[in-house]
Amino acid sequence: MCGMPQQPPVRSTPSRPRRPDASMSLLTTVMDHSLDEGYAEAAARKKARGDSGVPRPLRAKLGLAAGLVLAALVVTVGAAQARIEAPVVAKEREELIDRVEDATAGADKLEDDVDELRDDVGDRQQAALKKHGGSQGELMGLLSGATEVHGPGVKLVVDDKKQAEQGGGGPRESSGFSDTGRVRDRDMQRVVNGLWQSGAEAISINDQRLTALSAIRAAGDAILVDNRPLVPPYTVLAVGDAKRLSTRFQNSRDGQYLHALQENFGIRTSISGSDELRLPAAPSVTVRTAEPKAGKGTS
Repeated sequence: MCGMPQQPPVRSTPSRPRRPDASMSLLTTVMDHSLDEGYAEAAARKKARGDSGVPRPLRAKLGLAAGLVLAALVVTVGAAQARIEAPVVAKEREELIDRVEDATAGADKLEDDVDELRDDVGDRQQAALKKHGGSQGELMGLLSGATEVHGPGVKLVVDDKKQAEQGGGGPRESSGFSDTGRVRDRDMQRVVNGLWQSGAEAISINDQRLTALSAIRAAGDAILVDNRPLVPPYTVLAVGDAKRLSTRFQNSRDGQYLHALQENFGIRTSISGSDELRLPAAPSVTVRTAEPKAGKGTS
């Protein structure tokens, strides 16, 4: 039977119902994929490494707590150790105090022994002067500084510049001085020599009696007289005719030198006469080479 070819049957599939939010595709995408892919990958890698999922604030608090516990443990151990060692430290301190007290007592005893020996030496010197000096023994003792003297004279006070500072330079430094406003041993040497030349019969500095064997030296900034340190102000007592001694010294070259120190470097000085000065005897006068000549003046 001929006829028109048959058309294959058309099979229609039922269409899916349209989503109500189809018109809001952008909002739908954001809701379905709220986490960025990069963040998602990072979270996956972190999970694969086994990192803790504890939030950072909580981890920080845990770390702080652990640190506080450790600090408390250290403080507790230190306190316990200090409590254990306290008796030992106290015992060592007491032992040190005892050693200092013993050393101080020993030094005091030695000083007393020195004073006794000095008195003994003075008595022996007096006896030697009487034996070899005859009627002139007392005069020899006065001139040698072995006996205490008193009489009229001058009092000269020499002091450092107010608030003198170390260091510096100037004319004095080129001559072995230091331009600091401090009194130097060379200054006191010139003062003493000037007083001797002006007629002084006996001189002392800060109650340290000068003799023919006395030496004025320096040790750092300190002035030594017969190896004994002196501290400013330096009080120089000179026995002699007060008025004449004062005038001659101030007009002498050494007196002018002292005045120049006052004017140019701030050294403080004052001189005054006195009707009665008392100078102590020298601690000891040791003669190692000189010997008295037999004959005149000997018994």
